[in-house]
Parts: sequence; structure tokens; C-alpha cells
Amino acid sequence: MKKDIHPEFKPTVIKCACGNEVTVGSTKSDITVEICSQCHPFYTGKQKLVDSAGRIERFRRKYAKFQNNSKS
Repeated sequence: MKKDIHPEFKPTVIKCACGNEVTVGSTKSDITVEICSQCHPFYTGKQKLVDSAGRIERFRRKYAKFQNNSKS
């Protein structure tokens, strides 16, 4: 390996928005993330409710004129 060309590898703390902190090794000094395994719905088993019916209706209303033009 060549000397003085590689970044310094050091212990780093990853901080999540939920307050969880994990110590890992990295070349960056401070890392902040929005979601981690402590607060992600897949790992916690809690799902957030999404208004999918409202989204679908809004999409259909928005693109209704395009659907009518393609059928004609």
C-alpha cells in the first residue's frame, strides 16, 4: 500500500433522528441518519397508515383527461 493516500479510518458515531446512536468505524467523522433499525417500521413491527385510497383518487382525477384522450 502507498503511504499517505488513504483516508483515516476511525471510530464514528451514527446518530438517528429517533435518538439512537451506533458506534462504527468510518472515514467520516459524524454521520446523521433519518431512520434506523430501532425506528424503522419493518424492524419494529409497527406500520404507519397511508391514505392510499385518497392518493389513487387524486391520481385518477389528475390524469383523467389523458385516459379519455387515449380511449378516443
